Amino acid sequence: MISVLVVEDSRVTRDYLVFVLESDPAIEVVGAVDSGEAALEFIARRRPDVILMDIHLPGIDGIETTRRLMTTTPVPVVMCTSSLGSNEVHTALRGLEAGALALLKKPRGLADPESARESAAIVSSLKLMSEIRVVRRWHRPSSSGQTLAVVAQDNQVDRAAHDAAVVVIGASTGGPPALVQILSALPRDFPVPILIVQHISAGFAAGLCTWLAAASGLPVNMACAGQVPLPGHVYVAPDDHHMRVGPRGELQLAQDPPQHGLRPAIGPLFKSVAQRYGRRAIGVLLTGMGRDGADELKEMADMGALTMAQDEASCVVFGMPAEAIRLGAARHVASPTKIAELLSAAVPAVGKIAGGTHG
Repeated sequence: MISVLVVEDSRVTRDYLVFVLESDPAIEVVGAVDSGEAALEFIARRRPDVILMDIHLPGIDGIETTRRLMTTTPVPVVMCTSSLGSNEVHTALRGLEAGALALLKKPRGLADPESARESAAIVSSLKLMSEIRVVRRWHRPSSSGQTLAVVAQDNQVDRAAHDAAVVVIGASTGGPPALVQILSALPRDFPVPILIVQHISAGFAAGLCTWLAAASGLPVNMACAGQVPLPGHVYVAPDDHHMRVGPRGELQLAQDPPQHGLRPAIGPLFKSVAQRYGRRAIGVLLTGMGRDGADELKEMADMGALTMAQDEASCVVFGMPAEAIRLGAARHVASPTKIAELLSAAVPAVGKIAGGTHG
């Protein structure tokens, strides 16, 4: 049985969430409280496997409650919100900075046509996140800043600097804060496009773009089919679409079958970039469950691209990076801060639009 604490100030919503969760035989709701203070008091007596946390609570809100938990009694937290408006999503994403593992939309009740899907998403996420071991590390540097394992020599990075044309990044659980660390450390005139696939719940991708833009100072946009990425701009794969790079360097979006149960998945982007750019690409695989993107990062490396994976010390989940390292796909294994330094060193001084010729 997976033990769950529900933290929700609305009595009606709280009772409905308890009903949804207890409908699954693998879940036991061990507590349901209406405030952050009550949640902290509960956890001082009994630690659940996972917490379902509302953002807006009386007194200490869900974000501050999560932050305090991560510095005292780390427990996996899934944060939920009732709205997907831009301001609400921006606030919700701060929950990931505080240490929450996932963001989800609250189900709106049995009468709503989306309720069954939203309820299933919460149950599935709680089961997955309950398996993650969280540690007290949210308010300290994620790593020493040193590369833990470097296969490439410095001159290999120097050679990439002559013709790198695009950077692709894949991330899952724990990815948004790592993306902020990387993007905010890059120069404002970063001279090549950056394409990102971040596994995130439906409805949050647009807010993620706004949040990353505000945190990094770089222009961050939702990818649109047919556009050619511009130097110094960041493009995020939209909900429910795989993103690829086409023969002219244009972005392609498709709803072909999920990969690893995911759409968007990281693999299609990495594979298309390996085929389109070969050694002129840079691939980065960040924290997350499973193995999405690991095989395709190896394909990029085999084509001569510069490849990187996040180190275990700074990962929330050392799943995808671990698979890439096991395959020999990552030439550098480093913290997000160090990855940003490597990216800055590995791009040309004068940018090239991604539609350039294959080297």
